Amino acid sequence: MTANPSRPPLASGALDRDAPTRLSPDLLLDAWHDPAAKLLRVRGIEIPVIAAGDDVRLAWVPTSGAPRAAIAASDDASGPQDESESDIAESAVTDVYLGRIDGAPIFARIVPAATAAALSDAETGIDGGSLNADPQGERWTHPFVVGANLSEAEREAVGVASALLRWHEAAAYSSRDGERTLAIQGGWARVDAHGGEHFPRTDPAVIVLIEHGDRVLLGSNALWEPGRFSLLAGFVEAGESLEQAVQREVFEESGVRLGEITYVTSQPWPFPRSLMLGFRARLAQDADPETLVPDVTEISELRWFTRGELREPDESLTLPMPLSIARWMIDRWVAEGDADPAPSAA
Repeated sequence: MTANPSRPPLASGALDRDAPTRLSPDLLLDAWHDPAAKLLRVRGIEIPVIAAGDDVRLAWVPTSGAPRAAIAASDDASGPQDESESDIAESAVTDVYLGRIDGAPIFARIVPAATAAALSDAETGIDGGSLNADPQGERWTHPFVVGANLSEAEREAVGVASALLRWHEAAAYSSRDGERTLAIQGGWARVDAHGGEHFPRTDPAVIVLIEHGDRVLLGSNALWEPGRFSLLAGFVEAGESLEQAVQREVFEESGVRLGEITYVTSQPWPFPRSLMLGFRARLAQDADPETLVPDVTEISELRWFTRGELREPDESLTLPMPLSIARWMIDRWVAEGDADPAPSAA
């Protein structure tokens, strides 16, 4: 399912982001009117898919009609002008250019829940049908439910669409002066009344696989159902290095002091705007692995697990979803044990 097994899901680079096209209004319009161009509709967090058993793909529709703001906007705009309140509300609504899959331009658009089932043929290129299914087998679902079954390029497209569209909903006004902003560059930036450019925000977070001997430390979040465990994680604070964040978050959540810390890889988690930075760590030399002090406001339980317990988890244990970097790191750690040579008879 993963195009590049050396990288976690959403991070293989299978999607061609095609930056030159987004920077040219002419190229953007050409891409929109390309006969091969496709549009992904997004309803809240839900996406439309067509599934036949384990074969799951996005329910793309052809682009048609006139594109919205960021696709049609000129790159020499001097900034927003005086407009009505309805125009201001609409300024946050835009089509976004995601890039290309197999050379075909792809775009994304927010559709309201009330109208997602009744979009006209002229708007979508297909019949609407019910919200859950149409005559072509389309249904709406959360990306976490089907993400592991999509192709790597399609799930990266979903991640980019989620990040950009959620940002536009929150970025209609400038954080500098409160004035309204308009989308530009195919939805990858916004411009304010003074010509200042605004770009999507990404929040870095560290996630840590803590190992001691042949065991790994997992925690259960206080908001989760009993039995669900994952790696410890937390957001990087202002003025903090990644390694400092690892040390602080682990100590705050478990009371454990770390020694060796090694960076592994990163994964975008654009639901809506996180970047997960994966690390492996070992306990400090004088740390007692059995002295665990969970932060009860965040962690309901901390446990050490062996590879055997994670390789074939019993019914009481739920591991992270396959789409996550946490599951990717756990699976790789388990596989390392499988690859170790058997001990000699001596």
